[in-house]
Amino acid sequence: MKTNCLLHKFLVGFFLLLCACTPSTPETPVEPSPEIRTLTVMTHDSFDVSEEIVRLFEAEHDAEVIFLKTGDTGTALTRAILAKDAPLADVFYGIDNTFLSRALDEDIFEPYESVLLAEIPDEFKIDPQNRALPVDFGDVCPNYDKRYFEERGLNPPKTLEDLIKPEFDSLLVVQNPATSSPGLAFLLATIGHFGEDRYLEFWQRLVENNVLVVSNWETAYYSEFSRWGGTRPIVISYGSSPPFEVIFAEEEVDEPPTGVITSDGACFRQIEFVGILKGTQNRDLAEKWIDFMLSPTFQEDMPLRMYVFPVHPEAHLDQIFMEYLAIPEKPIYLSIEKISANRENWIQAWTETVLR
Repeated sequence: MKTNCLLHKFLVGFFLLLCACTPSTPETPVEPSPEIRTLTVMTHDSFDVSEEIVRLFEAEHDAEVIFLKTGDTGTALTRAILAKDAPLADVFYGIDNTFLSRALDEDIFEPYESVLLAEIPDEFKIDPQNRALPVDFGDVCPNYDKRYFEERGLNPPKTLEDLIKPEFDSLLVVQNPATSSPGLAFLLATIGHFGEDRYLEFWQRLVENNVLVVSNWETAYYSEFSRWGGTRPIVISYGSSPPFEVIFAEEEVDEPPTGVITSDGACFRQIEFVGILKGTQNRDLAEKWIDFMLSPTFQEDMPLRMYVFPVHPEAHLDQIFMEYLAIPEKPIYLSIEKISANRENWIQAWTETVLR
């Protein structure tokens, strides 16, 4: 028993000596991983961007970008306003010139003068305090399904006045201007074209012609429009919709399957903006994201994703857009001051005429 104890002590001592004689290898210092910050961008449901574009920003700034889609523009803005004391996001993109005055009146944005604003044409800069910075633009116009009219031997409408003719009974779908930015843009087009004293008469005639009203653009275009399986061959959409139909056609086509009414006063020029929401805890990262959205890298990605066009003059467009884009010669413009002063009354009057 004693021998075993001595042997045990010898082995323990030998092991300790061996460890003491073995040269130690210094530990390689572990570099701390960079802190990944999260930026939340609130948008309308139509927002879309290529994943590789987002990854460029994330890699450069050690960030993760989360997109919070909250309905059509009107719905998204309402949510942003209701949450302004505890903002749901750092940045809000998608507010357009039809709703901009409401956002500015509610004071939900922090001013930010991006260095890239100097490269943007003045025609897109509406807010002199730079609370909302222009990102893209497009023309909201009536679109029509060419095949529908060709198969029935009918001529498609060419003007707004045509839409109230008997042959177009039950053929038009529009968006509610209280919830949809294209819907509000089209309402403003009719006000600009017919005047404040006559636009409701036009809408009353549309009601008599069985116009269909839905809440948003996606429902109107992809559910009710005959081009995509619906029953209505005329829809309020964008002048950029025809080239988009060519690019993403399931089978190659030689020309767009849809057409656009671009007669004088039939379209409204829509500009979309981005702003930093008050109360953000990521002000510096929010500024970098806005700079990124105004850069040609992001701007060139938008047309193929969102039907809209860059405000940056150095952003290049796909040739198909240049070939098939419908550009109105005389779109409707209304100042944000006029829209701000009258928007709610116009929508209320429209609601009483069309929905009641």
